[in-house]
Amino acid sequence: MISSFGWSALALLFGYLVLFFGGSAIAARAAGKPVWLFGRAKGRDRWAAIGFRAAFVLASLAPFLWLATPVLRGIDPFWDRGSTAALGVIGVFVAGIGAMLAFAAQMSMGSSWRVGVAEGATGNLVSDGLYRLSRNPTFVGQFMLLAGVGFAIPAIPTIFAPLIFFWSASIQARSEEATLRQALGPDYDRYAATVPRWISLRRGMKP
Repeated sequence: MISSFGWSALALLFGYLVLFFGGSAIAARAAGKPVWLFGRAKGRDRWAAIGFRAAFVLASLAPFLWLATPVLRGIDPFWDRGSTAALGVIGVFVAGIGAMLAFAAQMSMGSSWRVGVAEGATGNLVSDGLYRLSRNPTFVGQFMLLAGVGFAIPAIPTIFAPLIFFWSASIQARSEEATLRQALGPDYDRYAATVPRWISLRRGMKP
């Protein structure tokens, strides 16, 4: 079943996706060029792009498929735990914090925002605000959002969604780092030396 907490987590997910696409359109207008780079991905970055899409599809659509398909519900050992209030509360809280964090980090990038990575398509280095705590706060927030959905609506696909997302984010983060080092040189090296790849409340901690 999907509890009221589960529906709330899904509402947060869909609301975030609307803001994500809207914010990307704003960034594209500010930059004067496309910010969607997934179509230019090659090799492992292409797999990461597929993984990102798969993670959000699993989290957003699989619960509806499970509701409509008794056979899938019957073979899923996690589905019945969706009625647990404690998991629901945790899920909505984590999803809400994640959605706010991800969107705030995205908007603070301004015209430097990119979806994907491609050589020669980097923006200016953003190192203030949330980017003082993490080199990838958008990824951190998105992971929390998907994990929150998994807590609020426990099922095989919603549990796998944040795992697939983290695998994809790890691949893309390393590709972005290599591209930024090539484009920005010492400025990025100094930034990466003091701010962790994921998150830390203490500056100066290496990734």
